[in-house]
Amino acid sequence: MQIDREQLMRRKLPPGYARVVMPLVLSILMSGVVSAVATASNIGPGASFTAAWPNAWVASWMVAFPTLLVVLPLVRRLVAIVVEQPH
Repeated sequence: MQIDREQLMRRKLPPGYARVVMPLVLSILMSGVVSAVATASNIGPGASFTAAWPNAWVASWMVAFPTLLVVLPLVRRLVAIVVEQPH
C-alpha cells in the first residue's frame, strides 16, 4: 500500500505544535548523548553501562525537556539580538 504525498501531509501536526515538538526531540537527543558520555566517563563501557545508562537518560530527559520549554524562548530572543535577521 502506497501513501501519496497529500495523505502524508495530512498526517503532520499543525504548525503550533512545533514549539513543543522541537524541544521534545532536542531534549531526547541531547539528554541521550550527554547521559551516555557522563555514564561512560563514570563507569566505563560494558555491561554496567548498558544497565545504568537508560536510568540516567530518563533522569536527564526529565530535567532537560521542561528546562528547554522554559529556556528556549529566551535563547531565541538572545540569538535574535546577536544574529542579523533575514529581511
